[in-house]
Formats: sequence, structure tokens, C-alpha cells
Amino acid sequence: MTEHQNTLRQRLQALDTPSIADAMDSLGLYGPLPGIVSRAPGQHTIAGPAFTVRYQSFERQAGEFHNAGNYIDEVAAGEVILVDNQGRADCTVWGDILTEMALRKGIAGTLIHGAARDIGEIQRQGYPLFSAAVFMYSGKNRVRLSEKRVALQIGPTEVQPGDWIVADSSGALAIPAAQVEEVLQRAERIDATERKIRAALRDGVPLEQARAAYRYDRPWEEATPA
Repeated sequence: MTEHQNTLRQRLQALDTPSIADAMDSLGLYGPLPGIVSRAPGQHTIAGPAFTVRYQSFERQAGEFHNAGNYIDEVAAGEVILVDNQGRADCTVWGDILTEMALRKGIAGTLIHGAARDIGEIQRQGYPLFSAAVFMYSGKNRVRLSEKRVALQIGPTEVQPGDWIVADSSGALAIPAAQVEEVLQRAERIDATERKIRAALRDGVPLEQARAAYRYDRPWEEATPA
């Protein structure tokens, strides 16, 4: 990860997905990864460029063995793994062995459009895991690695390799790489505006007055109350 990417990651991690989603909304961007939720209670915000992986179903022939895939050897430190297993909830593509390797490599986190297992061990190790389902049966001999570093369609959102993934206890979303800085600037202003409104409420200011003073209708703009 470059120094610039690391700075972007730190700034994104200082925010939450609601602020980032509001910033994307203001630009006409839509990037949610629906159904993918945190499997670690109290999960902090994770952020990083996407390393994308796609799995496909197949019919196993007698005597064959198909592992779930060893793509993790190619993932760089600081990247977020995004795996598309077609949303399947009947077999997993992530567990404790992959988690062990991800921690060793400094991978930022993993999102599964599908199921994961070994959740207790993953929670114990504190690894940032997000998935659409939890199930105990392995993907071995049920699905196989199809493609790496390709565009994925997760619900309404297309994710290109290198797009920025942000995820926390509110969910997960993808930001197009070309627009991440613009989204980030707006999200930081939205976060600042909302903090000002909350501070005003603690000082006894009525909600309507606080929202009007700090331009809650356009929170990504700088505003100075009269």
C-alpha cells in the first residue's frame, strides 16, 4: 500500500459508513453491499482497496478433489478481500485457516457475499470478518475459484478491483476508486456537521434550530451559524 493509500485508509477509518453513504448520496453514487454484516461485535471501521474473488458452482466428478482456492497468497497488506460466492448460504468460502493467513499478511479484512464458518475462533483472534451468512459446511468440492481481480456485481453495486471497501457495524459499501477523495472530503464535512449539531443539542438548542443553523440539508458544505 502506498503512502497516499495509507493516508486515505486512515481518514476513512476515522469515519463511519453512514457518513460515507450520505456523502455518496450527495454525489449521486450508490455503493451498498447489502446483507453483508459484521461477524465481530463492536467492529471498528475497516477500509482498503478491494481484492476481488469470484467462485462458481460445479458438479464434482467421482474421485476428484477441489479445494476452495489459495488466492490469499496474492493479496497485499492493507487490501480488503471481497469474495462473491453468489450469496450462497449452504457452503462456506472462509474459515479459521484463511483467517490465520490474513492476519499474518496484514490484510485489512474480508467480506463474503455468501457464508463463513469458524466464527468463534475468528472473533477470538479479532479479525474483521463480514459475511451474508454463517454455515458450517465447507465449500470444498461444492464451489471452486473462478476468477480473481475481476469486477463483481454484489446486489445493486458493481465493484472493480481497487475500488475502496469500507465496512463497520452498520454494514459495508464500495466507493469507486476514481471518486474516493471527493467522497472522503464530503464525508468528513458531514461528520463535522453532525458533531456540531449534537453539541448544540447538548447545550439545549432545539433540534430544528440546530439543524437549520448548521445546514443539515447540505451537511457537506461549510456552515457558520448566525
